[in-house]
Formats: sequence, C-alpha cells, structure tokens
Amino acid sequence: MTHPDFLWRNPDPRPSYDVIVVGGGGHGLATAYYLARNHGIKNVAVLEKGWLAGGNMARNTTIIRSNYLWDESAAIYEHSLKLWEGLSDELDYDLQFSQRGVLNLAHSLGDVREGKRRVNANRLNGVDAEWLDPGEVRKFCPIINVSDQARYPVLGATLQRRGGIAKHDHVAWALARKADAYGVDLVQGCEVTGFELAGNRVVAVQTSRGRIAAGKVALASAGHTSVLAERVGIRLPLQSHPLQALVSELLEPVLDCVVMSNAVHVYVSQAHKGELVMGAGIDAYNSYGQRGGFHVIEAQMAAALELFPIFSRVRVLRTWAGIVDVSPDASPIIGRTPVDGLYVNAGWGTGGFKATPGSGWVYAHTIAHGEPHPLAEPFALDRFSTGALIDEHGAAAVAH
Repeated sequence: MTHPDFLWRNPDPRPSYDVIVVGGGGHGLATAYYLARNHGIKNVAVLEKGWLAGGNMARNTTIIRSNYLWDESAAIYEHSLKLWEGLSDELDYDLQFSQRGVLNLAHSLGDVREGKRRVNANRLNGVDAEWLDPGEVRKFCPIINVSDQARYPVLGATLQRRGGIAKHDHVAWALARKADAYGVDLVQGCEVTGFELAGNRVVAVQTSRGRIAAGKVALASAGHTSVLAERVGIRLPLQSHPLQALVSELLEPVLDCVVMSNAVHVYVSQAHKGELVMGAGIDAYNSYGQRGGFHVIEAQMAAALELFPIFSRVRVLRTWAGIVDVSPDASPIIGRTPVDGLYVNAGWGTGGFKATPGSGWVYAHTIAHGEPHPLAEPFALDRFSTGALIDEHGAAAVAH
C-alpha cells in the first residue's frame, strides 16, 4: 500500500514485467499511466536512474501550445492540448493549467508572412489561431513595447488563445500517483546499463539494481535515449544540446499571457507564484550539462528588455539548463526500432513538455498493439531512410 504521507510507493524492482519504460520523466510517466488506463497493461515498471521527473520535466519553461505548421505536427500537438484541457479532472489533481494565450511576435515582413501562413495552416487543421496587428497586440498584452521606434518593431503576432502554461511538478506527481494506483512500479535510483537480447529480440534490461526481464522495453529518456539505443547497436539520428532558462524574483501579476519572439529571441511567461520564466535558443554545442552559461543568459535578458522595458530593474533568481534532443527535421521519433520489442520515444527537442499527455497516449498505444498509433505513424524512425521528413525547423515559430 501507499503510505498515507506519500503520493506513490517506492518499490524494489520485481524480477520481470510485461513492459519496462526507461525514463521517469513526463513522457515515461504518461506512457505508463496510459498503458494501464487505456490498455489494461498494469504489470509495468518505470525505471529512473535519478528521481522521478528530475530531468527535463523539472527543467523546462512549461509552455503548452499546438500551433505547429505541418499537418502531422499540428495533429499530435492538438491531440495533446485537448488532453491537457481535461487532465486536471481526469487525474484529480490541480495541474494549474492556465489557458492564458500564446503570442508569437513578428518583427519583419518575413515574420509576418510566416505567421499568417501558420495561422491559415492551423485553421485548416482545426487548430485555433488568430492574426493580431500591432494595436491588437498592445491591447492583448499592454506591457509589450510596440513602438515603431523600437529596434525590432512589433509588426503583428499570431495568437493561440487555448495555449498557456501548467505546473510541471504537479503534472509529474499526478501522473505518478495515478500510475501507482493502477499497480505500476515506479523504481527510482535504477539506472539501465544494458540490454539482453535473444536473437533480435530484447528480453531483459541490465540495471544498477540487477537484471529485470521484460516482454517489451520502451525508451523515454529524452537526450539520453541515443546513449541507451547505442547499447543495442542502434544509432539514433539525435543530437543533445543544453537549453538554458531562468526565473526572476517574485513579482506582482504583470504578464497574463505567454509571449514568444524568434527574431528577438526570448519567450516569457509569469508563473503562478509570480516569477518571470524565460527561455531562448539552444546552445550550439552538444552536451549533457545541466548548467547555464552567462553569455546566453545575458542575451536572453537583453532580448526580454527589448520587448518589455518594464522589466529593467527585475533581478534574476535562478538559471539552469535542460537537455533537448533534436532530430534532423526537428520532429520526434516515436515507434518501433530494428530490435524486436524495443520502442523509442525521443527527439522532441523543445516540444517535450507540451506533448506530455499526447506523447504518452500514442506511445502507450504503439507499445500495446505493436503497431504505431495513427498520430505517431508519420514520426517513425524509418522516415530518415525514406525521406518522408516533417521539417519543423523554423516552421513552428521557433528555430529548433
């Protein structure tokens, strides 16, 4: 039984499971939850080398939106957003999901053309999207500097009103609690060090806490997925980069939407407690470091002050970096691998948090049935050999 003071058990691993999910972040927890809830597969272990949700789940900027350009991307992110809209009730936990609207600013004629194109593409896909002129931007978010004398004048913006933020810790805790209630074992401090194959089929994982047999193994460890796959001879087309972010000291409510700018590269929201949460672009180098570099933080703050002069006296409280795993077409990889019984869910880049429930839903379906969920089918690994890429580089209002 779960101790009354805890949300979930902290069990030792059993000798075998029907499914082992490697990675106890948002995607791993959502996958385990939906395996049990949607498919009745409850003999499941989530193996996490550290602590649950201690990686990217605790190191992101919590933005949720579905206004991606390409049909395949819009479909899977919109599925996720619809799940977000009912997730607090479903999990019986306040996720602090706030649909406050996401603005993507345009600062050049190229930005304007791209933004209007994306608005039209979104509408064709049933995704809510609007184009705002500078006056409408000022009305929606009065503290943005929309002066035509600004170095990067705001020429307009796209708006997805259903977009917003949620509290990442609450999401992880709620998914973990529900998965545990179904009987899923959430095993912390258990690093997967290798895989045991019988012919071309995975039959067990080797861990820091011993051998554990498995009917199926599902990788969901973000930037470290490529390291794990290499241990069975699979070279995934992923590069891992640090993505730095920061929070400010606590402020009174001043920013009631999410503002993103690709040209003046920063995205800003205000968390429920009051801190400003800011992020920008990924570091150019490959690394698994979870620390920040001052020059990147300085560029983020300079960009924020271009858009929000009101923040000039705000102090930075804390900085960090998450690890983003980027594929060649900036789209995720979901599905089977060349090894029987081994599945992969990775390559979400900077879109991982917003995809949490949708990713878990389609990944659980794929694992349960041994065939890709229709929304996951375009994101199969073999697209890099067939050439059927879904190139979201620069197409989704971010450059990564």
